[in-house]
Amino acid sequence: MFEIKDIHVAADKNEIVKGVSLTVKPGELHAIMGPNGSGKSSLSYAIMGHPHYKVTSGSTKINGNELLDLPVNERAHRGLFLGFQYPHEVPGITFGNFLRNCANSFEGNNFGVADFYSLIKEKLADLKLNEKFVGRALNDGFSGGEKKRSEIAQLAILKPKYAILDEIDSGLDVDALKLVADEIEKIRKTNKTGFIVITHYKRLLNYLSPDHVHVMAGGQILKSGDKNLAEEIETDGYEKFIK
Repeated sequence: MFEIKDIHVAADKNEIVKGVSLTVKPGELHAIMGPNGSGKSSLSYAIMGHPHYKVTSGSTKINGNELLDLPVNERAHRGLFLGFQYPHEVPGITFGNFLRNCANSFEGNNFGVADFYSLIKEKLADLKLNEKFVGRALNDGFSGGEKKRSEIAQLAILKPKYAILDEIDSGLDVDALKLVADEIEKIRKTNKTGFIVITHYKRLLNYLSPDHVHVMAGGQILKSGDKNLAEEIETDGYEKFIK
């Protein structure tokens, strides 16, 4: 399982995350909801190893193995994936080559060119992305929605044990939102990937079936519950949880 235990995170000497603990089992989906500035994205970046965010105490483990002592690529090899709120553009590296090299870096993978491009075109079709994306520079000139759908295509091909998706719903119209949610649910069922989905709004959860919903504000998880908690947030807002 994926265990986050009493994580504290600082940036520029300011404590942003103040003791967050979560346990995610294979195939589970946890939604973290909260207002801007609550520490949700900082938590995700720190767990993945972003150098700007320093974990000052706590631990993060997959199947009992500590991640925080590892470089970013080794965290990925242990089974962790981060879908960015703002995916970076990387001119000069094609989406197809990037993803094939990533996939082949995992032990046991040795995709031939023809087999891999057949696989990636299938995933692009599932997300209604043109197969020409294979030859385009990574995220270069992609719309916001295309970037988010391409992140899910990466997720489907790399098959991580656990994935953190930071506001994957931002920039998506209603049709694209449903496509992304359907693919997330398919990955959960097929690969038993566990998810932490970070979002401000309930609309993404209209298409997903979270096992747990958490309210985060001021760097802490203030309340946890089931999908009904998202309904409560939609009706009453976040203020009622912030003392």
